[in-house]
Amino acid sequence: MKKIVIDPVTRIEGHLRVELIVDETNNVEEAYVSGQLFRGIETILKNRDPRDAGLMAGRICGVCTNSHFRAAVSCVEDAYALEVPKNAEIIRELIALALFIQDHVVHFYHLQLLDFVDVTSALEADPAQTVQTARSYSDDPFRNSQAHYENVQKRLQAFVNAGRLGPFANAYWGHSAYRLSPEENLVLLSHYLDALKFQTSISKAVAVFGGKTPHPQSIVVGGVTSVMDMLSPARVNEYLFTIKEAKEFIDRAYLPDMKLLVNAYRDEIKAGVGRANGNFISAGGFNFSGGTLFESGVIFEHDFNTLKPFDPENISEGVERAWYEKNDPQIPCYTDLNEDGSLKTEKRTDKYSWIKAPRYQGKTMECGPLARLLVNYIKKNTCMKPYVDRFLNETNLELIDLSTSIGRNAARAIETQYIAEYLFRFISDLLQNLTYHDTDTWGKYDFDALPKTARGEAFFEVPRGLLSHFVNIKEQKIANYSVIAPTTWNAGPKSLDGERGIYEEALTGIRIADTEKPLEALRIIRSFDPCLACAVHIIDLKGKVLHRYKIT
Repeated sequence: MKKIVIDPVTRIEGHLRVELIVDETNNVEEAYVSGQLFRGIETILKNRDPRDAGLMAGRICGVCTNSHFRAAVSCVEDAYALEVPKNAEIIRELIALALFIQDHVVHFYHLQLLDFVDVTSALEADPAQTVQTARSYSDDPFRNSQAHYENVQKRLQAFVNAGRLGPFANAYWGHSAYRLSPEENLVLLSHYLDALKFQTSISKAVAVFGGKTPHPQSIVVGGVTSVMDMLSPARVNEYLFTIKEAKEFIDRAYLPDMKLLVNAYRDEIKAGVGRANGNFISAGGFNFSGGTLFESGVIFEHDFNTLKPFDPENISEGVERAWYEKNDPQIPCYTDLNEDGSLKTEKRTDKYSWIKAPRYQGKTMECGPLARLLVNYIKKNTCMKPYVDRFLNETNLELIDLSTSIGRNAARAIETQYIAEYLFRFISDLLQNLTYHDTDTWGKYDFDALPKTARGEAFFEVPRGLLSHFVNIKEQKIANYSVIAPTTWNAGPKSLDGERGIYEEALTGIRIADTEKPLEALRIIRSFDPCLACAVHIIDLKGKVLHRYKIT
């Protein structure tokens, strides 16, 4: 037996450690995934005015800012049974869905892609042949010309010649797990660079109605404050233009690139590499006049013939293997590491992560784009299903093939294309309301007249999966606050009975070609788009003064 330690896992949000136990042939027999940083956002929220929850909870993460912002505000609205005007709901949806597009594209090109693309190989590509390679996956490839690819190669060579590789440094170039031809590598790397500009552009769509990004500030308890943006044809057109521009990149680059990846790694997909336990969960949401983007439902053990209803009452959260007090899951209880710095995992009662363990009917569940795709496909959602069928037909894949590490990326790409298309329906609904002189964006209420004691909850599908916020209000102050984020579901530790978390399950059984370069494991972890800042909820436990600042 041998132990492989990956710490930290890079190209993710937050601090994640992975320990793999491999046999003499480098097959992974067991995996332990650990969130390595404690954060105390829920503690910070205690005794605060409930109306401040959104602005503070939004600081849980610098990536998922709007997701927590909106969930916290909605949670308080649920506690007080406040009605939100239709226009405010649509504007919230427009902000959120623009974030979906940004998050998915950035994840694939800037976080996951280098696990499959060998940068050094791209320097050997024939630019003329690269043009033909791109045409194999799209009738109208994005920025597909010999001159463009020659320019990309020059930019890459400049990195090498300068000795400053930047994002391309410290990678496993030449690893046996890389499969792409030099021309395929060049196509994908050109889109890597194009996506840098895309990221800046799509952020404008979030900011149009959000006020700014990251950390939008336009959502308030009862509605939104971006009324002048809603009433301005120029601002609405700016949002529309940005989404149309994004849609072009998605259709001509993102989806074709995913088909290229599927073709190159088909054997791994068919072998089920990165497949977890087959339990999937989605809370659904995003309604418009013509339908619903995401339906709710639960799948167990890859049974695609049976879809169970989603019931929040079936959700529980354990801390037996996480560094918290058993009787109070908000009190830290760190048990230290072994003398060699490894996690304490010898006993089934050992604690080894700051991430708690959410369960649905006692089972570990996978959430995220793949879960949403499978639930909606089985439920025959007429909005999403045609996009899935088209991708499966064009790539000659089956539904089960998507339950893999590459399949997760494919599900994310399909979802991005689907959202970019249906976003215009939400805009249409907004304009229809305005046509009939419905300009309400805030539901007026008297805070002092609201109940002194209340409880609220909110469940949302966000880019990485199922997000839920819970608030307990006493004397019009937050008495208790709790968050279960998507990465908490996917990266949680084992149960006392040994049932693995989703990451751990997906890693178990794979083979590592080179234990000094565990690229295969990193591919699987990053396919979930981890966000540890969300999953672990920084305070100084000893009350130590960290810094002093003087303002003059």
